[in-house]
Amino acid sequence: MSNSDSGQNLATLQQDHFSRWKNREQIAEQMISAIGNLYREKNVIVSVYGRALINRSVIQILKAHRRVRMIAGDLSVTQTMPILEAIAKRDIGACRLDIGKIAIEIKNSGRSLDEVLDEELGKAKWSESSFNATDVVLYGFGRIGRILARLLIEQAGAGKGLRLRAIVVRRGGEGDLLKRASLLRRDSIHGGFEGTLEVDQENEAIIANGNMIKVIYAGKPSEVDYTQYGINNALLIDNTGVWRDRAGLSQHLEAKGIKRVILTAPGKGDLKNIVYGINDDMITDSDQIISAASCTTNAITPVLKILNDEFGVEHGHVETVHSFTNDQNLIDNYHSADRRGRSAVLNMVITETGATKAVGKAVPALDGKLTGNAVRVPTANVSLAILNLSFAKDVGDAKSLNNFVREVCLHSKLHSQIDFSNSPDAVSTDFVGSRAAGIFDAQATQASGKRATVYVWYDNEFGYSCQVFRIALKAAGIHYLQIPAFED
Repeated sequence: MSNSDSGQNLATLQQDHFSRWKNREQIAEQMISAIGNLYREKNVIVSVYGRALINRSVIQILKAHRRVRMIAGDLSVTQTMPILEAIAKRDIGACRLDIGKIAIEIKNSGRSLDEVLDEELGKAKWSESSFNATDVVLYGFGRIGRILARLLIEQAGAGKGLRLRAIVVRRGGEGDLLKRASLLRRDSIHGGFEGTLEVDQENEAIIANGNMIKVIYAGKPSEVDYTQYGINNALLIDNTGVWRDRAGLSQHLEAKGIKRVILTAPGKGDLKNIVYGINDDMITDSDQIISAASCTTNAITPVLKILNDEFGVEHGHVETVHSFTNDQNLIDNYHSADRRGRSAVLNMVITETGATKAVGKAVPALDGKLTGNAVRVPTANVSLAILNLSFAKDVGDAKSLNNFVREVCLHSKLHSQIDFSNSPDAVSTDFVGSRAAGIFDAQATQASGKRATVYVWYDNEFGYSCQVFRIALKAAGIHYLQIPAFED
């Protein structure tokens, strides 16, 4: 082939790639409108292999499709857009609709779109869907509080679920309201707020994407009467960590307008520590106070649960490499805890973790079988848990173990709790903003016989907040059907 022919072929190939890209961009632009209409009109949350597409940009939609290539095969918007168009013409109730899984099923089975939709929608028991418009109050507005605010505002479009009505903080001095709004608008780790924010100084409120959020200044729970702000039977999420037992948190229930409390930290005493996806069935209507456990407990419990169910964990050690937190000092100074007084930005700091004991409470079969420790490191977010485990059964090699976890991630009810990474170049910052409780790193797996070491990344801020949000939905009695349904 001559140089001129080679050059012509390359030019043709370049034009072909670019034309296909522009076509996919155009389709993704059309999808934005279709996804928005389904959400606002029918309360349908559209996703691609667990990644919600509501309020996503063209590039984010295309990237969500591209990600599927690593776990389930090639997927394009040319395959999923016809599903949205078909769904829009059908009588469908509120649900979480995974168009990625439906598209792959059509591709693998050879069946038509109508055949697959008839089957999946025919299995749906729409009566099981439930939606209670529930007022939500955030008590505290720190790292977790502000992320929860973003999540609550993000899903407010349908107007039928959780409604963020108020934030309770201590007044910080002049300009407090503007500073609170600014911290919600800008985040050094998670980026800018997706939407618009206004400050209503007269009514002491933040208006976020049309949602008016009252900022209430109070020093303690008993000072607040929420009913005077039109808030009733509210779900209060305490993210201060000041009170962690029933006696302390019960102060919130004494305030008018509060019905239930969720603590975003490990609870003490007889409080139920809930890891969503594992033991959230323990939540009953009579539970007025529950705990969402810790970020580490939420990250490791789902992975430990599936490994124990399949292979039987006999004993193990969990070492957590955790980003530093506000509890530590930036420079050396007095701290009541050992080592945490040393500079967080200059040192790796060995400290304790209660996560392994908490795992035993969520999964009783693992009680007493795990030890644990933690090392705080000079990174601002995303942590890593290293699980060194011995099993009753042979786990095979790393490939077979990875394949098992991959199938769980794709096809089980824990798909929102366990994500799967198979990238040889993945590092901690790649998982900032992950909505999973933990991300299984397949490339790092070590396995032989009855022993294995597995690595689980987790965004200790955003991923944990998503777990808290899921608990809040459950506590409020809000339930979405999943289409396609998960395998048992």
